[in-house]
Amino acid sequence: MPVEFSTYLTLLNDAILAESGPNLAYLLRPTSPHGKDLVKEFKNPTRAALSRYEGSMMSPWDEIAIQYVLVCGHIAKKRYAEAFKEESQLVSLFYRFLPENRGWTLPALFSILRDLRDLAYDADAHSREGAQVKTDSMEEAARIISKAFGLCMTDRISPPDQSRKWGVYYVVGLVLKCYFRVKRISLSKNILRALEANNDIPPLMSYPRSHQVTYRYYIGMLSFLNEDFVKAEQELTLAFYQCHNAAFINKERILAYLIPLRILKGHLPSTELLQRFPNLDAIFTPFIRAIRAGDLQSYDRALETGEQRLLELNLWLTLEKARELCLRSLFRKVWLAADKSTRMPISMFHMGLKIAGIEMDVEEAECYVANMIYKGFIRGYISHEKQMVVLAQTNSFPRVADRQNPYALI
Repeated sequence: MPVEFSTYLTLLNDAILAESGPNLAYLLRPTSPHGKDLVKEFKNPTRAALSRYEGSMMSPWDEIAIQYVLVCGHIAKKRYAEAFKEESQLVSLFYRFLPENRGWTLPALFSILRDLRDLAYDADAHSREGAQVKTDSMEEAARIISKAFGLCMTDRISPPDQSRKWGVYYVVGLVLKCYFRVKRISLSKNILRALEANNDIPPLMSYPRSHQVTYRYYIGMLSFLNEDFVKAEQELTLAFYQCHNAAFINKERILAYLIPLRILKGHLPSTELLQRFPNLDAIFTPFIRAIRAGDLQSYDRALETGEQRLLELNLWLTLEKARELCLRSLFRKVWLAADKSTRMPISMFHMGLKIAGIEMDVEEAECYVANMIYKGFIRGYISHEKQMVVLAQTNSFPRVADRQNPYALI
């Protein structure tokens, strides 16, 4: 049975009086069935046509109900920029209601903020497709969502189990998603600084796992982009193991950055793991095969052919650094061909590079060997005068995974 606006107002009022967050979230979601019913009732809803309903409920809910109909009307006609503006107004009105209420409001808050972000994405995408002026709706959405952080953080009167502070990490995760979407990652520092400055919130481990995973993923990503690889690996590992097994896409996103970090440490992913994630298999398998074979040409070819995709994912530089593992495999093959000799002319490594298709002079080859020794890939030293590499009697090529502080030497 279609829901009329008068019925919608009653349902809204009942949800507020019952302090039912999930019901309120459902009623404010534009994709809910009653949204279409209200659009049909008003045909072409306008603020003027709906103004007669002002005062029909306690403030600000009369205005929120009107905003909801306007949002649904614009979405029905695919006017996403206008829908985003009306949803922004709806969120601002909800913020007036929020400070006087406890954590029961969080499901509704999460829902309208998520809708705001989705409409911002649609508005920006629509403006790029058409001839309209480019919009920055996603950045504006992040600014509006950030206000919810303060409203959640400043709840000092609710009992601990009913506090709005339980929404803090969800809001932070949503803001970070917006900034990453528009590639304005530097703006995320403000909200993270504010989060670190507040010590009167529950520990992260107390929050829902979904909030933890999102937060840890973005902290890991920020650390990855800042080349703080130790922290990046720590956060992404926790995010991966806490991520729900059914969340395939989320696990794939985490592994896209965790795998290259593990490669840098000498831990190559198994074939079984990559087969579970075909997209990652296509990206990383050429590099892994090249590392195992010591095939520098194949490695360089993989960097070249996948350059555009790797740059889009911010992975090119990290995988370029991992080229050293491929070089180490090549030098180890040269050493094995020399019957694991402890004294090897630099010319042998130079010849190995030439056979692998890498043209360079002997001096450059000597530099490569010296770099391998410095970074712990080879145990030994170079006698420059005699153009000889003197290798350790035991463990001349230690396992890459056994190196001390591998990230520090990148």
